[in-house]
Amino acid sequence: MGSNDGGELGICVIGGNRYFGRRLISRLLRSGHRVTVVNRGSSRPPAGATHLLADRDDEDSLNAALASRTFDVVIDQVCYTPRQAEIARRVFGPRTRRYVMTSTVEVYEHEHSPLPVREEAVDPRTVPVDTTLPWDVPDFLDAHYGEGKRQAEAVFARDPALSYVAVRVAHVLGGDDDFTGRVDHYARRIRSGEPVRVPVGNQPATYVYVEEIADFLAWTAVQDFTGPVNAHSHGPLTTSDICAAIETEVGGKAVFHEVEDGETSPFSFTRSYGMDNSRAEGLGFTFRHTSDWLARAVAETVHATQDGKGER
Repeated sequence: MGSNDGGELGICVIGGNRYFGRRLISRLLRSGHRVTVVNRGSSRPPAGATHLLADRDDEDSLNAALASRTFDVVIDQVCYTPRQAEIARRVFGPRTRRYVMTSTVEVYEHEHSPLPVREEAVDPRTVPVDTTLPWDVPDFLDAHYGEGKRQAEAVFARDPALSYVAVRVAHVLGGDDDFTGRVDHYARRIRSGEPVRVPVGNQPATYVYVEEIADFLAWTAVQDFTGPVNAHSHGPLTTSDICAAIETEVGGKAVFHEVEDGETSPFSFTRSYGMDNSRAEGLGFTFRHTSDWLARAVAETVHATQDGKGER
């Protein structure tokens, strides 16, 4: 596959104000691209980006904010439902030649495979779409996160005129701005000796460093491949691997408690659906191994929460 990495592009990022989205915007700007960020204005993008205020759930608001603007690439960081995807397809489809949706490993949440899962395990062209479900109810959306992403992918995949990519992002680690609280969940339990609840038969999973996924998305923006692509570092991690790195930073020892049902700690899984990144690497991107960055990633987040800097 060829690429368009030789020149300046007009790139629109929807959302992307924090975490790896903010890193992505900074990389695009450093590469000389003209970057437009569309969001509701909760925070400003990095200096150098054009900032448009609009609610992505409001089609009229988007059309008004964009006016006659067109883009070489759109990178959608905050598409969670088929309703949002349908609005985006109608509004941005005529305005761009390439649409990159940030998706998730959770599209594979129903898989349970002894081998790494390849993209064809979930073909978005065959996923049923139901926009009548209560996608605007937060509890429903949280409980159906993977399904929302699957259906959003399906909306883009079924538009024959739209050149789209769905980047299926692994679980992300690292950064002093990790807002998820997942690493802090373990750090607090390790310090206090409180048990870490994991399912019986806890499975490993695939992960990616926050800086690496920003690199991958910036790289994807200037390529011309289409369809789903898995994005993760080599080397699956277990809950024990992550806790061992946290133990080094905070002292103490993780105490694991296996449970048959009920709530478990983050980064613990009853199913094995770690991804296969061979498509991405075959297209030309080289991922690192988790052993190259795990200690650093955990240290960044733990120190930030200790100092009161990390968002929760």
